[in-house]
Amino acid sequence: TWEPGQDCWIPRARVTSRRIQSMGFIQNDNQKGIWMSTRGGGLSVSTKNFDFESISSFNFENIDIKTGGYGILDAAFVNDKDIWIICGGGIVYNSTDKGKNWTKVDGIDKLSGNLYKIK
Repeated sequence: TWEPGQDCWIPRARVTSRRIQSMGFIQNDNQKGIWMSTRGGGLSVSTKNFDFESISSFNFENIDIKTGGYGILDAAFVNDKDIWIICGGGIVYNSTDKGKNWTKVDGIDKLSGNLYKIK
């Protein structure tokens, strides 16, 4: 990780051997945690208590979502419970219970284009 004013990046040990697809801050706030997606549809979130200055790896917990092997391109954590993700192929999923259950959003995969970012 790197923050403005630091001289160099701090390397982190990865919690998975799968290739990282995308990363971001939960609710765009670094104090609320980090989310990470991996190739093949894995999604993990960090605990809120982490130290950016430490070289130790962050503690992540996996969120169980069945994407059919499609990689998760972006995630949006609207609040503590509402999560939206977009996958390859224009597939969109939504959870309203902090990732315990997921619903595929119908009709969006009919768009003649790919979705890469959630705003």
